[in-house]
Amino acid sequence: MRAAPCHDALTAEMSRRHNDVNVLCLSADMLGERLIDRMVEIWLTTEFEGGRRARRVQKITDLETSPVVEQPPSC
Repeated sequence: MRAAPCHDALTAEMSRRHNDVNVLCLSADMLGERLIDRMVEIWLTTEFEGGRRARRVQKITDLETSPVVEQPPSC
């Protein structure tokens, strides 16, 4: 799961285009209803660009799926 806090239309678009975010985080107290509607529409219709950004997202996915190595407690 990749989430991004967005505060305007540009951050909503770039969260999808560059980071392939699948959770949009919005502040109902800070944003008006029309802006929220616009941001959601942009976010839902924007596609992931891939390319060099896909490598970055894959690194995150690899970290999420790799086994966790526990560190011994420090003295």
